[in-house]
Amino acid sequence: MRRDPGTAKARSMRTSFDGVEHLVLGLMTEVAPQPAFTDTVDVIDGFADAGRRVALTTAQGALRLELIEGVSYRLTRPVSHHHGHLTEVLRADWDVAEAPLVQVTLTTTFPGRVRAWGVHLATTDRLFAASGSLCIVCYDARRSSSTFGAVNEFLLGGRNQGMVVIPPGVYHGWKNVGDDEAAIISMPSQLYDYDAPDRWELTWDSPEAQRIIPYQWA
Repeated sequence: MRRDPGTAKARSMRTSFDGVEHLVLGLMTEVAPQPAFTDTVDVIDGFADAGRRVALTTAQGALRLELIEGVSYRLTRPVSHHHGHLTEVLRADWDVAEAPLVQVTLTTTFPGRVRAWGVHLATTDRLFAASGSLCIVCYDARRSSSTFGAVNEFLLGGRNQGMVVIPPGVYHGWKNVGDDEAAIISMPSQLYDYDAPDRWELTWDSPEAQRIIPYQWA
């Protein structure tokens, strides 16, 4: 590993352990002073137009976003053992389990495909990203909500498994941004009604969706 420019000097000190005095040799580096921000702007072409890259998570691992009212999420912790891996998907003592569990559905999405926008009038949706690489997006269309017009984006999947809880009135959808088929486990709060399903769709690439929802699928 290359050291920062500076002067390396020999350093020695005496220490004692086990009743024996030892001479310890090492290096003491005088680190060169870092350039001031204004100096960096002057010496790096285009730096004044560059933006600082902000981490997507906090130091504690929480996602760095302001959640839509009623939307919540929970990242899971896969456990590895000699036989493979185990992941808890849902537990009754989790805060994301408040709505009743009445049905579990597994949905797969091919690479590059977008599945959006869906919305429910009375059903709370729970989406667990189980495999692949998924970009799950929520848009708050509720005019009475304190976060009306807000967008949340979650990047989840096999390498970062987790669940997103979506209340009624919030449009949601996802895109498989990976190279392999991706799987989502859906756990809605109401049974699917085959004759009158509580599912309404606004096609993601329609003029209406592009006018209403301020999000572009990359």
